[in-house]
Amino acid sequence: MKYQSTRGSKDVKNSPQAIIKGIAEDKGLYVPVEMPKLAEDGQLVQAIEALKGKTYQQIAEIIIGKFFDDYTEDELKACINGAYDSKFEAEEIVPVVEAGGAHFLELYHGKTAAFKDMALSILPYLMTTALKKEHVTDKICILTATSGDTGKAALEGFAGVEGTEIVVFFPNHAVSQVQERQMTSQEGANTHVFAINGNFDDAQTGVKKLFNDPAFGALLAERGVRLSSANSINVGRLIPQVAYYVYGYVKLVERGVIKAGEPANVVVPTGNFGNILSSYLAKEMGIPFAKFICASNENKVLTDFINTGVYDIRRDFFVTNSPSMDILISSNLERLLYLLSGRDGAAVQQWMAQLEKEKRYEVSSAVKEGLGCFYGGFCTQEETEEAIGDMYRNHDYLLDTHTAVAYKVYADYVKETGDETPALIASTASPYKFAESVGRAVGLADAADGFEAVRQLEKATGVKVQKGLKDLDKKPVLHKDVCEIDGLADAVLSGL
Repeated sequence: MKYQSTRGSKDVKNSPQAIIKGIAEDKGLYVPVEMPKLAEDGQLVQAIEALKGKTYQQIAEIIIGKFFDDYTEDELKACINGAYDSKFEAEEIVPVVEAGGAHFLELYHGKTAAFKDMALSILPYLMTTALKKEHVTDKICILTATSGDTGKAALEGFAGVEGTEIVVFFPNHAVSQVQERQMTSQEGANTHVFAINGNFDDAQTGVKKLFNDPAFGALLAERGVRLSSANSINVGRLIPQVAYYVYGYVKLVERGVIKAGEPANVVVPTGNFGNILSSYLAKEMGIPFAKFICASNENKVLTDFINTGVYDIRRDFFVTNSPSMDILISSNLERLLYLLSGRDGAAVQQWMAQLEKEKRYEVSSAVKEGLGCFYGGFCTQEETEEAIGDMYRNHDYLLDTHTAVAYKVYADYVKETGDETPALIASTASPYKFAESVGRAVGLADAADGFEAVRQLEKATGVKVQKGLKDLDKKPVLHKDVCEIDGLADAVLSGL
């Protein structure tokens, strides 16, 4: 399997090379030259039936192996077994829970209580194996911008990993108190965490500039260091997420909700577009997902894009109660544009240049037609809390703020279209990561702080707090640095 850039570069990479590099030399993102298929023509139903009864690890090995076939069977098995083990509190790794007329794909049972654990538990194994396969002796600096959850999951995954340093930037005062303490209390001599005075888009744009700055790259090379990424711009982060959508579909088949080969819908609370893109790649493999319901908060740039074909970031930026979705520049959308445009790298490069210079672009009629399998909707902060309260009171199921956005948009979709095709909703985080908002939504009095809100919510609901979130306020703050938007390079260098 080879990987090419979304912006037209003819320089293809194998999967270890693409994982190490992170971003292509022309600033594009890597995608498979050809999309692997779950089964040969006419054999899809049999292939799905054959997945029934398999563990998450077994399905992950099959799906990831089709994308990363440069890894030997033993190498891939070691990566998967190292990633998906007892660090996940749910024995099945990804429970699928029925509530409120939908099926929730619970992706938050890893060490940091967010869906990012699903890919960031395996990325360090994929990365270190890739370094050995490619005989790379340079130190790898994992450079990551986070809107809240990626940062901690990446720090947890790479902490103490030999030959790596990890640097995380998060927007100051724009993540939950729990998310911030998760990151700032991270142990490990190779971990470096910085708040920036800006929003997530500022952090992400700054990180991308460093990746594409030849002078900075040369300075790092003098120190024997090269950059890579733990964001979903790295194909090593993106591809493992495909596995849980295949797993979720198989679970619906096992339970008799659908028959093998019948359609299902997918609902994903979306900021940077990587999670929902993973479900689309599962469809490209052959899984019969029919509609991709893209749920946004009040930063609804994706909703507007899906409905109009115009991507326009000339708008107000909102800090909301679903902070991991407080994003206006959705990096992974570039990969979808590339696929829907017939792999037209020149067109993608033009649109990305327009976004950088004019802050907007409009896609071609072919891409607009391809967007027909997507539905875009958004949810206000008030509607988010209403959805949490209604789901808890009526179905005894506790949602976090991001999953609540997804559920509300899904309810709007069903009401608008009458489409009652069984749906998988990506449940992306523990409600305890946003306990203040969730507690308020279920009728609790405001707590003194986010940590007390966790304790109050557990006492009131009886829903178990994940180990990694319990007594988080008792962990010392180890990372206190704050930097300006133009100070990212100096911050990186200070940790090397």
